[in-house]
Amino acid sequence: PGNRHLPDGESLTYLANLLTVIQPSKTRRAFAPPTADGRPMHQFITSVILIVVIIHVLLLGVAYLILLERKMASWIQDRIGPNRVGPVGLLQPIADGIKFLLKEEFTPPFVDRTLFRLAPLLVIVPALLGWAVIPWGGYFQSDGFSFPSWLPFAGGIATGAFTVNITAVPISIGLIYILAIGSLAVYGVVIGGYASNNKYSFLGGLRATAQMLSYEIPMGLCVLMIILMHGSANASDLVHLQANGVWNIFYQPLVAIIFFTTILAETNRAPFDLAECEQELVGGYHTEYSSMKFALFFLGEYLHMVTGAAFFIVLFLGGWDLPGLREPVAGGLGWVILKTAVFLLKVAALLALMIWIRWTLPRLRFDQLMKMAWRGLIPITLVLLIVEAALVFAGTNLWWMLIANAAVLVGAALVSPLLPPGPPVNRRVPLAGSRFSVSDAT
Repeated sequence: PGNRHLPDGESLTYLANLLTVIQPSKTRRAFAPPTADGRPMHQFITSVILIVVIIHVLLLGVAYLILLERKMASWIQDRIGPNRVGPVGLLQPIADGIKFLLKEEFTPPFVDRTLFRLAPLLVIVPALLGWAVIPWGGYFQSDGFSFPSWLPFAGGIATGAFTVNITAVPISIGLIYILAIGSLAVYGVVIGGYASNNKYSFLGGLRATAQMLSYEIPMGLCVLMIILMHGSANASDLVHLQANGVWNIFYQPLVAIIFFTTILAETNRAPFDLAECEQELVGGYHTEYSSMKFALFFLGEYLHMVTGAAFFIVLFLGGWDLPGLREPVAGGLGWVILKTAVFLLKVAALLALMIWIRWTLPRLRFDQLMKMAWRGLIPITLVLLIVEAALVFAGTNLWWMLIANAAVLVGAALVSPLLPPGPPVNRRVPLAGSRFSVSDAT
């Protein structure tokens, strides 16, 4: 209040009370998610186990995600696809990994060697950190257990009843964390293009920078709308709110479509893969890379796809929730495994949709890419945010969000033809000596 300085704890309490006053209670669901009441050591051990398991699942899954993409591409193009290594090609990812490890690693002359080696790491590290706040399987509830007596240091120690969150890092700002970590991937792309001392790679890096920065704006606004609607940036709380109500995709389908579009752009997936457009830039920002450095760029792309799909599922598809599997919210190991399997199946379905889109839609031109962001998605999400803020302030029912989405979509369709067309594109340049030269024609 005023200019009075408050201690940290008092500031947080004051802010929480202020947010409670600002946000009407009608917009919040009458549901309190369970709390992890175990000791910090219980949650720490759970987090360590999750980190070890999920990293290996992701790395193995990414290898076979590449195989899935090659198979789906062959089906769409009426080909056979990989089928020589192992039964129906199931060992092809292992053969590809061995090939990358054994290939000669060539570093071109005149590159910035420090940045050249750093770029693949700057792509892969954010991809390995982004999933840390994803709630994979709800809460694990245990009546307690005792360690075997033969274990060193912990033999014979018994624990009481506890409940832990099946999340590697259960923090209250999980949605903001994913946005922050995901935005770091652009540094690896632009540094890789810059350090290569190659004009095509440099142009690919510049394209990736402009693209990612442009599409992060509507992505952040979409996340802000979900936070505003539910009053929480905690990923676990958001899943539980949907599990005890309705998935957000039914409240805000237009926001879900926009957010999915921004995920494709942020991961450089077609039709937004202008940073590696082979017709114009050879291979793009990774043209000069070989061996495992080249492989790390693609591992980073597919890991970002997995994180983006998991992020979408947390925001709009209820996370681990599946009708008929909602109870108990906190359960034993069997429930945790079942909910984690449901979550991973949703991720696999969304990844298949991303692959399907890549091999179906043609690539956009770069001016069309920028036009879609600045003249389409950003204005629409800004209008949606203002409308939603008014609805939240008025304390209306959440189904009014669906009406607002439909109204904004109809309004955008009506206003779009009235906008100025912009400068012409693909115009012929009057180059002297060419058949398009106006001066020669006269």
